[in-house]
Amino acid sequence: MTDGIDPAVPPSGTGCVDCDADGGWWVHLRRCAECGHVGCCDDSLSRHARAHAAETGHPVIQSFEPGEEWFWNFALDAYVDGPRLAPPQSRPEPQTVPGPQERVPENWRSILAAR
Repeated sequence: MTDGIDPAVPPSGTGCVDCDADGGWWVHLRRCAECGHVGCCDDSLSRHARAHAAETGHPVIQSFEPGEEWFWNFALDAYVDGPRLAPPQSRPEPQTVPGPQERVPENWRSILAAR
């Protein structure tokens, strides 16, 4: 492991661990490149990926969206390069955005716009 990235660690699941625990929903998913924690993005209400980085000191995330491979370092506030991480590389493609579908309110756009 180097620079807050451990390529051997698999993701914690297919959705935001914290949203799943509290019955919430997310817009997009981000994966901690050090421990595999999957959290929701900054466009989501709870911003669990950023909160995880602040709480743990794990600054680097990778997008957990299909077809996206970019890394972001919260400490540097910048994109960074990183190696291929352990599979799976993203949430399942059939999973809805936002998701999970059964927990997303019909007025989700207005909820996000109001914050």
